[in-house]
Amino acid sequence: MREPAVAMVAKDERLLHIARQALASDPIPFRATLFAKTGKANWLVVWHQDTALPLEAKVASPDWGPWSTKEGIFYAHAPAWALCRVVALRLHLDDSSRDNGPLRVIPGSHTHGALSDEEVFALARRCGGEGRDCVVGRGGILAMRPLLIHCSSRSTSTAPRRVLHIEYADALELGNGVRLTVA
Repeated sequence: MREPAVAMVAKDERLLHIARQALASDPIPFRATLFAKTGKANWLVVWHQDTALPLEAKVASPDWGPWSTKEGIFYAHAPAWALCRVVALRLHLDDSSRDNGPLRVIPGSHTHGALSDEEVFALARRCGGEGRDCVVGRGGILAMRPLLIHCSSRSTSTAPRRVLHIEYADALELGNGVRLTVA
């Protein structure tokens, strides 16, 4: 979010409109990540939930943690009540196809709350380990909740798959002295 071009895209009224529908409040973009699968950068991502949030400071609470630090920013695994206040919009810079490692989700899995890794894998197995591929055209936007169980396979194509993943919250102040930082 510190990159001016990324911050400008994140504050585009069209994206804010979509995030506002999911959050029912004025959305605040707080983190952006560029995912770029290419022939030289190609990886597998196992089933997981996005449970770590960037915070301004550590808090002494059993609901938050374990803690880590990345590039001087504190991150903690967050409780479900905090993660429910976040939505991610994935802006597709290239076509996403079944061949270039698209996002794969287990529909409705975000309603199960924050799960341990073992619970995530067990739920994926109960669903047949398949999930649903999210094939999105260039310029398309996919909205997802952090607790949605998702993964992606390696690309079998030479076509790149770049996605700008922007996270929005309904407020930076989450309560009880916990505040998101813009990362």
